[in-house]
Amino acid sequence: MNNIKDKNIAFLVANGFEEVELSKPIEALQEAGANIKIVSTEKDNVKAWDKTDWGKDYPVDVHIDNAQADDFDAIVLPGGQLNPDFLRVNEKAVNFVKAFAQQNKLIAAICHGPWTLIEADLVSGKRMTSYPSIQTDLKNAGAQWVDEEVVEDQGIITSRKPDDIPAFNKAIIEAFEQVTA
Repeated sequence: MNNIKDKNIAFLVANGFEEVELSKPIEALQEAGANIKIVSTEKDNVKAWDKTDWGKDYPVDVHIDNAQADDFDAIVLPGGQLNPDFLRVNEKAVNFVKAFAQQNKLIAAICHGPWTLIEADLVSGKRMTSYPSIQTDLKNAGAQWVDEEVVEDQGIITSRKPDDIPAFNKAIIEAFEQVTA
C-alpha cells in the first residue's frame, strides 16, 4: 500500500453526489496514505445526496476554474443522479476529466459517474460497468457494458453502486500498486 502514499487524488463533484460514494472512498484512500482534494463546480461547499434526501455539506478544496489535472495522480467520479448530470454539462468539468485521460492518469467512476465519461468521449471500446439504469447510455456511446462489481479497462475503473464500494476502493488502491510495481 505504500505506492498510494502521498498520491494526490481529485474527487470531482457537483451538488447531489451520492454521499457514501464520496465519503467511503475518501476514507479508504486517506487510510492508504493518499492526499484527497474535493474539486467542484460549487465555490465553498458542495451538498451530498444521502439515499433519499439531501445529506451533508462538504468543503470544496479546489473550484473547477482553478483545477488542473497536472496537480493530481488520479480522479474519482462519485455517482448519484444529479451530480454527473450537472458535471456533464459543465465544459470545464468535462475538460478536466479529459485531461486525466490525455495524461494517462487513473480515472475511477461509480454508479452514474460514467455519464461524465461519456460526455468526455472516453468510453468507446472500453469494458465498463455502472448503475444499471445508464447501461444503455454507455452502450450507445460505444462501451461494452457488463454487470460486475468492478471493472478496470485501459486505466478506467468503474463500479455499479454503493454496495460495490469496498471492491471499488480496493481496485483503485491496487491500480496504484501495479503502476509503481
